[in-house]
Amino acid sequence: RMHRVGIATRAAIAATTAATSAASTTPTAMRVAMSAAPARATVATRGNNTSRLATVRATMAPRGIHRAASPLVCAAAPATTAEAGTEATPKTERRKRVLSGVQPTGSIHLGNYFGAIKNWVKMQEEFDAFYCVVDLHAITAGAHDPKELVKSTRSSAAIYLAAGLDPERSNVFVQSHVSAHSELCWLLNCATPIGWLEKMIQFKEKARKAGEDVSVGLLDYPVLMASDILLYNADIVPVGEDQRQHLELTRDIAGRVNNLYGGGKWKKMGPKGSRAPSGRFRGGDILRVPDAYIPEAGARVMSLTDGSAKMSKSNPAEGSRINVLDTPDEIAKKIKRCKTDAVEGLEFGNPTRPEATNLLTIYQLCTGMTKEEVLEECGAMRWGDFKPALTDAVVEHLSPIQARYAEIIEEEGYLDGVLKRGADAANEVAEKTVADVRDAMGFMERVR
Repeated sequence: RMHRVGIATRAAIAATTAATSAASTTPTAMRVAMSAAPARATVATRGNNTSRLATVRATMAPRGIHRAASPLVCAAAPATTAEAGTEATPKTERRKRVLSGVQPTGSIHLGNYFGAIKNWVKMQEEFDAFYCVVDLHAITAGAHDPKELVKSTRSSAAIYLAAGLDPERSNVFVQSHVSAHSELCWLLNCATPIGWLEKMIQFKEKARKAGEDVSVGLLDYPVLMASDILLYNADIVPVGEDQRQHLELTRDIAGRVNNLYGGGKWKKMGPKGSRAPSGRFRGGDILRVPDAYIPEAGARVMSLTDGSAKMSKSNPAEGSRINVLDTPDEIAKKIKRCKTDAVEGLEFGNPTRPEATNLLTIYQLCTGMTKEEVLEECGAMRWGDFKPALTDAVVEHLSPIQARYAEIIEEEGYLDGVLKRGADAANEVAEKTVADVRDAMGFMERVR
């Protein structure tokens, strides 16, 4: 026995010597990998049998690289790094998810289109996309027109599609068609301090104007917005600078719910190792905390009557905005009457000339030119020459969208079918999220 063990020991020494010799002629990176897994001898015992089997295993290279055994240990087991079939299977990464929407109040204008919808079209190629018409948000101020809400909701959804959203790549739906939005909003309400909502800038500004007539919806709509985002476990949310505060509130609410009801507290809501209603294991964060996506500079379109204020649906002056569905004559009339200045020539970025920057930006966005190309073509123009050129550019850019919009509206059943499929997909995701929140907060699971 001692003789056989001696043979095994000498064989191990030989293997080590061979590894050292190989390392001296091997590139540095390979030598580091080899030194991390030196050759070693093992002696295995089988039951009470007094005989011992001496084997020598030389691990000469990292996983996936096989080297021949040294001739000095040719009788030992072959050198290998892994048994066949044990290689790790690559994980399929989850596509990042994006969620966004526009209110169906009034008509969608160039600010909505260039600032939001056009970016959505690009993002649907690389994200798991959920885009909704946020009709519940449209009634926050109260006293809305019910007939107009129905009309504008359908129109907004059709514009989404006409602008390039593909139902095969994006889930397009109406917010109120997914009841989990309202349910999660209530659950989050009960975890959100009212002081957080009273500090919101938009609420303070609008409440000051409305006085005692301000609605609870105006105070609470940031929580509904948080529900919209958190329901779909969105990784990123496209927002403008004016909405950044609302996204930060969303992140705060998600963190508070996770802290109050997640982690070990959630684990204790069921037997050890049990799963939540969504199918995942209890514990950890209940809600995913999203990040903001700020569109590129220059995508912000300002008012035609005030170049320092953003283009808005809420502005009572119809001439302050160009709507996506405006006729060529309406577009020409609005541009002809838009505010300009008395300075010769046109330029970007002069803070004393916000209208020049805004109108040049609209021209740039509609033509697809760079700033340099726009200035080369239009920098020396007078307003009287530039306005007709801008009109032609806007009309040409919107014409195919308007044509596609007409087809969508006229095709019976198409829009409803797209919205139903989108709502079905949204419900599948949203119901799992709200079910987990109910579970973590202590609500009895629903009887099916």
